[in-house]
Amino acid sequence: MLSVTPIPAFSDNYIWLLRQDTSPEACVVDPGDAAPVIQALEQEGLSLGSILVTHHHHDHTGGLPELIERYSPEVIGPDNPAIAGLTQRVGQGDTCRVLGRRFDVLEVPGHTLDHIAFFTAGIPPLLFCGDTLFSGGCGRLFEGSPEQMHRSLQTLAALPDDTLVFAAHEYTLANLRFAQSADPHNRDVADALAEARRAREHDRPTLPSQLAREKRINPFLRCADPDVRATASQHGNTETVQSTFATLRAWKDGF
Repeated sequence: MLSVTPIPAFSDNYIWLLRQDTSPEACVVDPGDAAPVIQALEQEGLSLGSILVTHHHHDHTGGLPELIERYSPEVIGPDNPAIAGLTQRVGQGDTCRVLGRRFDVLEVPGHTLDHIAFFTAGIPPLLFCGDTLFSGGCGRLFEGSPEQMHRSLQTLAALPDDTLVFAAHEYTLANLRFAQSADPHNRDVADALAEARRAREHDRPTLPSQLAREKRINPFLRCADPDVRATASQHGNTETVQSTFATLRAWKDGF
């Protein structure tokens, strides 16, 4: 059985550690720092067989040189020459096998132009989405357009409802505070915020989330909802679902 464990890094990153119960081989996703990965592997008696990379930002790739030198893993990521050390460059429609599981590659530009996500079907399905989809929010638009990010989120929203969402940052509290302003009559948001506060008070991760849950609480997945559009209209154009998303994203940037 495939298990997934968070390795905290920096102030709010999660490097996801994947392992099979029957094998000492592990995989990590977006290792921005090598030290906590090495510590976790050594504590568990694991070897690093593969690395998945979602995009080129340093807090997702900074640990690659040391991990590659130490373990010589397969390194799978987007076709971007800025990411050194990749052994397999992948894009939309490609697949890869990690720990015996098939992972589908989805191109999800917006946060960056090279951003990809990794999805594996199963019970439950798993999604490693980097900085595209967060619990209660989505990534900032550093390179892509609002239209690109909205399409990317719709791609992810089309996955099975029971998909577990493994985002790369512990941003849930801040995201849900914004969600409460954007969707003030949504009881699910209020409940999720209270739950997230309890988790963080005990230093527990708020991730993974579930896609069905995100569709109920995440305003960036609810741009067609009349209440969300009505609130967003106080901050900009909401003539279309896409313009509502752009207004929400700009509002969140200054929230």
